[in-house]
Amino acid sequence: MAKEVLDAMKKEMEKAIQSLQRDFVKVRTGRASTALVEHVHVDYYGSSVPINQVANLSTPDARTIQIAPWEGGIIGAVEKAILAANIGLTPQSDGKVIRINMPALTEDRRKEMVKTVKKMGEEAKVAIRNHRRDANEAVKAAKLPEDASKKAGTDIQKITDDKVAEVDKVVATKEKEIMTV
Repeated sequence: MAKEVLDAMKKEMEKAIQSLQRDFVKVRTGRASTALVEHVHVDYYGSSVPINQVANLSTPDARTIQIAPWEGGIIGAVEKAILAANIGLTPQSDGKVIRINMPALTEDRRKEMVKTVKKMGEEAKVAIRNHRRDANEAVKAAKLPEDASKKAGTDIQKITDDKVAEVDKVVATKEKEIMTV
C-alpha cells in the first residue's frame, strides 16, 4: 500500500517539475527560441490553428525567429496573431517570410524575469508539498502498523526534499540563462 502511494506521489511531483520546465521555455531569455511563438494561434480560413501548423518556424541566428508561412496569403494573419498574442515581440515581413528580431534585454528587465522565474519555482514547490500532504493523508488513512507508517512518512519526506532540490536546480539554471548577456 505504501509503495503505491509513494509511486503515485513521485509521478505527480515529476509532472509538477515537467510543467515548470514547459513554462520556463516560454520565458524570454534574450536568445531566440521558436517556443516563444508556438502557442500563438492564427485565424486560418475561419478556424484558430497553432502557428506551427501553418508555417515553418526556425531560428537562423541567436537573435532572430523566422516564420515562413506555407501560403503567401496568410502572412498578414500571422503578423496580426503575433501582435495580438501580446508577447512583446514585433514581426517584420518582407512579403514571403516574417522575421522577429529579439531585442537585447536590459538589466532591469533581466532582474524582473528572474523574479518571475523564482515565483514560478515557488509555485512548483507548493504543488510538490501539496502532493506530499496528500500522500501523508493516504498513509494515515491506510492505517498501517506504526513502524511501516513512520517509514512511509520518512520516505515521503526524502522524496519531497529531492524533488524540491530538483526544482531549485532547474530555477538556478534558468536564472543563469537569463542573466547571461
